[in-house]
Amino acid sequence: MSTIKLSGEIFDPWQELADFQTQAVDMAGKYGATGVFVGTMRDFNQGDEVRGMYLEHYPGMTEKQLQRIVEQAQSQWQLLEVLLIHRIGQVSPNDTLVLVAVWSAHRGDAFDASRFIMENLKSQAPFWKRETLESGQIRWVEKNSDGYLKQP
Repeated sequence: MSTIKLSGEIFDPWQELADFQTQAVDMAGKYGATGVFVGTMRDFNQGDEVRGMYLEHYPGMTEKQLQRIVEQAQSQWQLLEVLLIHRIGQVSPNDTLVLVAVWSAHRGDAFDASRFIMENLKSQAPFWKRETLESGQIRWVEKNSDGYLKQP
């Protein structure tokens, strides 16, 4: 199972986790590990101070690519549930950008799958970042992560 959300609003990753676990009654007693990654916008990039960023995406295509990445992880590791939330729109420093949470019976699967999802999201998902620098200059972020494609 998986839940994927794109959010134009600020969200609290810890509250999202708590709410999700409370609602996922079918997982009760089945998981022994939760692997969590929370990505936050920083106020610098490429040696410059950044005061904001706009995240664009390709509606429909972005969600499909995120689902493919999650399905790849589910085919490689024994996972009970995946929660993936990613911000879109205007983002400020200290805002949460992404939450990846993976529930499994064992920690190895949770660790490895959450890393796999996050790294592949960074390298494959169609998001475009437009930064506003402290100077007022606006620029597109050209380079992203190469990803982490290591197989188990």
